[in-house]
Amino acid sequence: MQQEEKLRYLKTALSVIGVIYIIGVPAMMMLIWPSGWGWTPAQPEYEHMIMGVYATLGVFLYLAAKDPLAHASLIWFTIWSNIVHGGIMFYYAIVDETDRINLLGDIPALFIVAFVLWYLMPTKTRYFG
Repeated sequence: MQQEEKLRYLKTALSVIGVIYIIGVPAMMMLIWPSGWGWTPAQPEYEHMIMGVYATLGVFLYLAAKDPLAHASLIWFTIWSNIVHGGIMFYYAIVDETDRINLLGDIPALFIVAFVLWYLMPTKTRYFG
């Protein structure tokens, strides 16, 4: 895939991921699939914090879609923080049976977002990749 084509797809991906982070994460955690996206036992304080952080990130990703190259560090932060977040959650899903459902829920979602953004980022902006 050519870099220009990747950049067009990156703009779309940033817009879609931004909206998912703003609307989709809270919907998944509270309404659609709380067991696959929330904590067990429920910890509303932490869940609200995570929803707030991801909604904020979503707004900035959505805005970054207009000029992704000007916001490369934000996009790379999103990639690497999703890898770290997903990795930590993966560890706890393995060692704590109450978190195993997350192996089918938010853990794959974190890695998918990281991979999509990594793949679409122009090679000249890559950090560790």
